[in-house]
Amino acid sequence: MPAGDLALFALQSTRAYGEGVARRLGVPLAAHEERGFEDGEHKARSLVNVRGSDAFVVQSLHADARESVHDKLCRLLFFLGALKDSAAGRVTAVVPYLCYGRKDRKTKSRDPVTTRYVAMLFEAVGADRVAAIDVHNLIAFQNAFRCPTEHLEARKLFAAHFAPLLAGEEAVVVSPDVGGVKRAERFRDALAAALGRPVPVAFMEKQRSAGVVSGEAVVGEVGGRAAIVIDDLISTGTTMLRAARALKERGATRVFAAATHGLFIGEAGRVLADPAFERVVVTDTVPPFRLDPALVRERLTILDTTGLVAESIRRMHAGGSLVELLE
Repeated sequence: MPAGDLALFALQSTRAYGEGVARRLGVPLAAHEERGFEDGEHKARSLVNVRGSDAFVVQSLHADARESVHDKLCRLLFFLGALKDSAAGRVTAVVPYLCYGRKDRKTKSRDPVTTRYVAMLFEAVGADRVAAIDVHNLIAFQNAFRCPTEHLEARKLFAAHFAPLLAGEEAVVVSPDVGGVKRAERFRDALAAALGRPVPVAFMEKQRSAGVVSGEAVVGEVGGRAAIVIDDLISTGTTMLRAARALKERGATRVFAAATHGLFIGEAGRVLADPAFERVVVTDTVPPFRLDPALVRERLTILDTTGLVAESIRRMHAGGSLVELLE
């Protein structure tokens, strides 16, 4: 059953995003205090009474120019714990970008399974639920947490964006590796529904060893079609660029890169500027602060996810279903 009155918080590093969610939801952000100390320690507390409330805390867990991933994770965990200690009826962490989602299994002997350790931290501070957008591995995310999770997907946003652009031409959805085929198929279904016609799926061969990516084989028909390469995130962009060049060589008329989370690490700016891409489309879960603003204007399209998050919070609070929203 739903808890009491809704209380929506956004920690300072995600404040602008949280304000967008609040506007869409039609509720103000609840007041809170964040205070740093000279030795680097920190405290955060609610400035409103949360006893019995249904509290939602928005915090995207990516590094930025001011705070590391670990700073943001600790601040979120401590604030969740403070809300539980203040007798909040239910506390939900709303994490547009969830850190350590890529370290979900052992790939070498004695490797950590950091996704599970992060889940244990959320549980240890008493989080009642964790919601995230387009995690790297859905099965690993669901299995890592003992508390309930909600997986929010941006595929309908991407489909609504691309459908008008592709109305007059044949298209193909491409996964940059075999592991992402299910994600590509789900996006293909949303795009086909938006276009009102079937859309095929193709995928790339990919091997990664010691950070080096190789493999250029394409499985599927891409010649004469506009290709959308879909992934959960763009880090350095080399995987997307490798796919774009291979698709162009095989006759794709133009290539779009699409990913929910744009981290844009290292030489990603140079990669994005490559003429192999028609356009790169991401969402606002991670601001493109590492890129030159001129490059962002010329090459990047950023989709707004605050409406998706706001409606998800509304339904979670009311005890409604997210299936109709996401399917």
